[in-house]
Amino acid sequence: MKILIATGIYPPQLGGPAKYAQNLKEEWERQGHKVIVKTYRLEHKLPSGIRHLYFLFKIIPAVITCDFIFVLDTFSVGMPATIVAKILRKKIIMRTGGDFLWEGYVERTGDKVLFKDFYETTKEKWSKKENYIFNLTRWTLQNVSALIFSTQWQKDIFVKAYDLKSDKIFIMENYYGEKMENILPKEKTFLAGTRKLKWKNLDILPKVFKNISEAQLDLNTYPPEEYMSKMKECYATILVSLGDISPNMILESIRLNKPFIITVENGIMDRIGSIAIIVDPKDEKDIENKVKWLLDDINYKNQIEKIKNFKFTHSWEEIAHEIIEIYKKI
Repeated sequence: MKILIATGIYPPQLGGPAKYAQNLKEEWERQGHKVIVKTYRLEHKLPSGIRHLYFLFKIIPAVITCDFIFVLDTFSVGMPATIVAKILRKKIIMRTGGDFLWEGYVERTGDKVLFKDFYETTKEKWSKKENYIFNLTRWTLQNVSALIFSTQWQKDIFVKAYDLKSDKIFIMENYYGEKMENILPKEKTFLAGTRKLKWKNLDILPKVFKNISEAQLDLNTYPPEEYMSKMKECYATILVSLGDISPNMILESIRLNKPFIITVENGIMDRIGSIAIIVDPKDEKDIENKVKWLLDDINYKNQIEKIKNFKFTHSWEEIAHEIIEIYKKI
């Protein structure tokens, strides 16, 4: 088949959708399919609305000749791709990632509302632009051929907020890779580097670690290969965001048998809850206590053993096959 992947970011840019698109492209090509990737380039410099229109026209030739479109966000490329798919009567499968509306709202206002509470508590505070985004996103989600969520948690939030019908909704877990070689840490460094966005809640961590002299905090961001090297060498990873659907940082930690501290506001607790150290992202003392607990040598070794016994995998080959099976059903 000929498959079009539409994604707002693509390597060398960093982020989950970029990695997802690249690995799917490589896997589908191994299976003999022809894959075209369309991503934002000039669009990053254009104002909202104009960039969506530009992307819409840019993808038309590829949409005409493809068998189906696979989209990796709900608004930036998802909305224009869905419009083109409707006009040209092409099947379009959307995999949701984060939540563009919630992330933008938190960034604009600084209101640290949890993702799970966002749609029920903030509507009266939305700007005209945010109401516009909500309405367009609702139309998009309701008009794709199939909608894939990586977690039941996000599905439940979106179905209620956007009045979605269940007959075209699928749940397909994120990539869980084979285990990799680990390195025993020389220092007690907690790796926390991620995108510097307000919903990531990074500003709470320096306050926590100022009271913990025996540990260091690494908030730097690194290119992918260097980031993996830093993760191999670190003592643990820590993620305290206000809502993370299926965080790649934690999934990579598990591959390395690396202990991790994770926000309770995540979508993968049903999968990783037995090996996780969970914190309330708004409770500074809770985070501090969990860091100190993990600094104990016995607790640390026990966490490593728990993670070593976690054997679940979900390969790119399986993911690529599952998407093709969804295409055959719609």
